[in-house]
Amino acid sequence: MTTPRPRARAALVALLFSASVLTPALADAGPRHSSSAAPSSSAAAPPATSAAPIATRPSPSESASTSPPPTLAPGAARAIPVWAYYYIWFDPSSWERAKSDTPLLGTYSSDERNIMRKHIELAKAAGIDGFLVSWKDTPTLTDRLERLAAIAKEMDFHLGIVYQGLDFARRPIEVRQVCADLKSFADAHASDPVFRLNGPRPIVVWTGTDQFSSADQEKCVAPVRDRLTVLASSRSVKEWQRASKTFAGSAYYWSSVNPQKDWYPRKLAEMGDAVHAGGGLWVAPAAPGFDARLVGGQTVVPRDDGRTLTRELAVAVQSAADAIGLISWNEFTENSQVEPSKKYGSTALQAVSQFTGSGAEVPQLDSSAPAQQPAAAGFNGVAALIIMGAVLGLLLIWSLWRRDPAPPVVHGPRSPGGDERDARHGHGEGNGIRRNPVTGPDAPREGRGQGPDAEKRGDADRPDGPGGGPGTGEE
Repeated sequence: MTTPRPRARAALVALLFSASVLTPALADAGPRHSSSAAPSSSAAAPPATSAAPIATRPSPSESASTSPPPTLAPGAARAIPVWAYYYIWFDPSSWERAKSDTPLLGTYSSDERNIMRKHIELAKAAGIDGFLVSWKDTPTLTDRLERLAAIAKEMDFHLGIVYQGLDFARRPIEVRQVCADLKSFADAHASDPVFRLNGPRPIVVWTGTDQFSSADQEKCVAPVRDRLTVLASSRSVKEWQRASKTFAGSAYYWSSVNPQKDWYPRKLAEMGDAVHAGGGLWVAPAAPGFDARLVGGQTVVPRDDGRTLTRELAVAVQSAADAIGLISWNEFTENSQVEPSKKYGSTALQAVSQFTGSGAEVPQLDSSAPAQQPAAAGFNGVAALIIMGAVLGLLLIWSLWRRDPAPPVVHGPRSPGGDERDARHGHGEGNGIRRNPVTGPDAPREGRGQGPDAEKRGDADRPDGPGGGPGTGEE
């Protein structure tokens, strides 16, 4: 006859399971609300911890308290377009690696069309004119680019391309691949109006150009020069002087600079003068802050409640920028994102809106419900009680069945450290292997940096394998 202890333990497990089902079910018995983010104008007033309306943000002249750059009245630089660097490498697992912050929209995948729509909606509300989309010609990235382009066209938004010219180890990729990718993009999108970010030809920023010879640069750009506006990613006047023979301008990706440095405005002004001297297009950088310590970086640029971005935008304007390269929409590993996030809220995007004079509040987002999770019907109280009854009924049947014990089974000697089931399925210690789900032999390779800066160490989150960009993490 069986002892009561196993049955008591099983009954306890069943009751706990029933309680776990019943509790959230009863909580959900009331009216359900969609989890998708929505503008605050159609919802109840946000809690006190929500990001403040744009009208409450300090003006640039009030923000720059030390080493002030030239200041701008709100909206004074609206004639200068703002292009945000945008990354399409995210999968749900990306958010488990080297992230100290996550989006208010949830830990999304870059495949999700509703996320693309929400990003464009937020960007347009803040006065951002387009995204510079990180891309190279791989099946995953090309599919995501096509989806984004279709949605941007529907929403009257524009795109450019950041072509990733470096591999994981920050080495230049094969020149033939660069040439082929630029040609394939030109063939597919040279006449596509969604890529008319600046004139009739699509903007393409080729990152890592300083690591390619002048001959290789010309070899890839010459065949597409009449269809694409290809920009270098020069980080110094000397680099630009070499690139100026081939490229139509330069976009400097510099997210890790501290805007309090006295020499910073001078360097950007010198870059702007050099690019304009050759008739080139100058895209000046501005970032809300920087922190890549989780991927080995050391430089930290505090956000200063939006003042860092306000200063950098003012310095970019002073450099006679033809466009602002906003770093970035969603580079979360380097913490340079302006996308509303759990840690920083909408502060950076509000600063952008004030700079552009968009005249619209950035929509408030609900951080308690990721947007990619569709609204569910939910359990009600009746359904929960039915489930609980079914569980208890199964428990009763099981208890009655156990009253007629099966014949005893004689077991052989038990191996130390775990039974056969444990060894076969990898549980316990009897199999001699204890895998760490993060650092074990099957763990995915983690990168040493992610976006086109981060004191540059490549990127772990790109689904096609790592790549990098032009920055060096200079202070």
